[in-house]
Amino acid sequence: MTKEAIYHELADSVLSFDADVVVQASRKGLEMGLGPTEIIADGLGKGLETIGKKFEEGEFFLMHLMAAADAVKTAMSEVLEPEMVKTNTETKPLGRVVIGTVAGDIHDIGKNIVAAMAIAGGLEVHDLGKDVPVAEFLRKAKEVRADIVGASALLSTTLPIQHDIVRAFDSERLRGNVKIMVGGAPVTEEWVREIGADSFAENASEAVKVAKQLLNAKS
Repeated sequence: MTKEAIYHELADSVLSFDADVVVQASRKGLEMGLGPTEIIADGLGKGLETIGKKFEEGEFFLMHLMAAADAVKTAMSEVLEPEMVKTNTETKPLGRVVIGTVAGDIHDIGKNIVAAMAIAGGLEVHDLGKDVPVAEFLRKAKEVRADIVGASALLSTTLPIQHDIVRAFDSERLRGNVKIMVGGAPVTEEWVREIGADSFAENASEAVKVAKQLLNAKS
């Protein structure tokens, strides 16, 4: 069985909206020699992208989006994240990341994938979940001495919260130690410049690359 065939099988498993099917496909991917990063980026992530497009086109509805997200989340927590942790236990984390979806926003598919990919990339990740207040980003970043804070906003109405986060870290004079990445469908380079964030990325793989670049710039 070729890698491409396994990728297709993984993507198709997400379209089943069944956690057991996605878990089984993920385990099969590991057994066939794929790494957790490949399974997420080239398999499950592609399935989620397909569902996202069908949602935008009106073919799928919110319940489909949520069911697929829950199925992938189950596979990541039960199969892939433990494998990532096991792989990275012998190495010192490249940096500490606090990540979450901002207050007022409960969309966390992209954020979950970024968090999983960051773990696979050797980063120590503290996932705050969704609907996270500005104060919680600040508190957790201080607690774990974060190098990077990642704030996701999928709704245009919650974008201003990203600006609030930047201002909060500015007011606490933490920006010298903490880099702020923002993400989400409505985020643009212009928005990043406008609010004074450090960077953003268009997908999970790119997000990890950008995070490592920011860490290298810090060191």
